[in-house]
Amino acid sequence: MTARIIDGKQVAADMRAELKEKVAQLKDKGVTPGLAVVLVGEDPASKSYVTAKERACEEIGIYSDDNRLPAETTEGDLLALIDKLNKDPKINGILVQLPLPKHIDEDNVLLAIDPAKDVDGFHPVNVGKMVVGQDAYLPCTPHGVIQLLLRSNVKLEGAEVVVVGRSNIVGKPVANMLIQKAATGNATVTVCHTRTKNMAEHVKRADIIIAAAGWPNTITADMVKDGAVVIDVGVNRVEDATKKRGYRLAGDVDFEAVKEKASLITPVPGGVGPMTITMLLYNTVQSAEKTLH
Repeated sequence: MTARIIDGKQVAADMRAELKEKVAQLKDKGVTPGLAVVLVGEDPASKSYVTAKERACEEIGIYSDDNRLPAETTEGDLLALIDKLNKDPKINGILVQLPLPKHIDEDNVLLAIDPAKDVDGFHPVNVGKMVVGQDAYLPCTPHGVIQLLLRSNVKLEGAEVVVVGRSNIVGKPVANMLIQKAATGNATVTVCHTRTKNMAEHVKRADIIIAAAGWPNTITADMVKDGAVVIDVGVNRVEDATKKRGYRLAGDVDFEAVKEKASLITPVPGGVGPMTITMLLYNTVQSAEKTLH
């Protein structure tokens, strides 16, 4: 059996088409969704990510407010900008690109964002609401994983899911979403991490494996039962002399071997990656819709 590839680019494109329609309906009612993006410094990966976000906003009709600040910007100045954006009625979502320069406390900055505009879903108020099952902005990458599963007709209810990784950005939130008493959950979830004993034994039981460990080839074919669904969240740079850049991108899963055992699998790149920005747009549109109520 060779796994069917879950095409994250296609799922993201479908969702963006749906969002574009919602944005047009909001504009008919006098509301243009607005996303403010704040970038401090010149980190190349952050710059390209922010540019991709802005292009995605333009694509579906969201107003994009671009705030690029020098690396020496003080924490006080950054907090003042966030306060201004919190009060700006044209802005429905605020995204501060991480990492920030070392002299700025990330926790202080995340706490300063109005939870009603926290479209990244990282504010403790939104995290708390997610944990207790209340309406909240869900963190973008984990929510993207759930959407990939649902839109690939993967049954979550009663499924045995193993999440490998316990970061605040992916592992913990995706595990939490999957145990919720909801259509997007009702799974039985095990979380494995660097201190897990006999990880392979846990992973072998899984109907669905979500790999978010941040290490290439963490999941090998001998750890995967026949017919499992494998979602690879990892993005790792692996040295490769045959590539012009000197490296290639690889996930946390040994893709070539595992795809011969899995029923469905996401590639890297082109799997979970395109979903992250799409879910950011989703949250921004959701925030704009709330202004009508």
